[in-house]
Amino acid sequence: MDSSPRTQSAPTELRACALQCLLEADPTKKVAAVAAMAAACAAGLCPPNPTAILQATAAIPGRPQKPDLVPPREVGRRSMNTLAGRAMLIHALAHIEFNAINLALDALWRFPDLPPSYYTDWLRVADEEALHFSLLVAHLGALGHTYGDFAAHDSLWEMVEKTTGDVLARMALVPRTLEARGLDANPPLRAKLAQAGDMAAAHILDIILRDEIGHVDIGNRWYRYLCDKSGLEPGAAYADLAQRYRAPALRGPFNIEARLQAGFTEEEVRAL
Repeated sequence: MDSSPRTQSAPTELRACALQCLLEADPTKKVAAVAAMAAACAAGLCPPNPTAILQATAAIPGRPQKPDLVPPREVGRRSMNTLAGRAMLIHALAHIEFNAINLALDALWRFPDLPPSYYTDWLRVADEEALHFSLLVAHLGALGHTYGDFAAHDSLWEMVEKTTGDVLARMALVPRTLEARGLDANPPLRAKLAQAGDMAAAHILDIILRDEIGHVDIGNRWYRYLCDKSGLEPGAAYADLAQRYRAPALRGPFNIEARLQAGFTEEEVRAL
């Protein structure tokens, strides 16, 4: 009898691959798995099956034991003019991007019966978020720290969990609400990092802003697709969803140019 260890074969369907990536707890392995999935899909080896019935076999999302997760007010703030303060900021950004990898993977695997381009759109998001995470972790290492050295909060993932049963709410309240807030926050953070002389971090934020405009645009496009499919007026539907799921109130200043590039209408921008 063959007693050699057997390894479980990797799934060859895109949504199943995404779920496997989502369950991976090790950040380095998760990033590598997302890259491999994107390459396989680009080669035609991992097509999406919108009708596949999938079930998670472990807690979602897979994540390392560190960082410790605490309420936002307990994360702590330090001056960006100190090395320790900049390290805390870069760590906070890295945690946001780690959660963003997971939210893209969750959007990819969880919701069935959507057009194939929905799944490849969210694959693109996952792949780019993995790049952002890798860039930030590498810079964090240059500052003498690793991911997990500081506490972090989990506000972004909390909204993902609230919307697991409603793809319309997910598109409305994660990419086009919480991630869109990142479009607003990016330029002031970038300016402070540049003023502190950390041009490497400033350059990473330029990459993140460029890609996040595309991610929010994906959320906007699929939100409007779902509204149209259900005969809903997007503005009224958004107001209802924001109230029902207790989305955070939007506060300025707003990055109007980036929001317009990301698919928000002139009317939506004026309403801000």
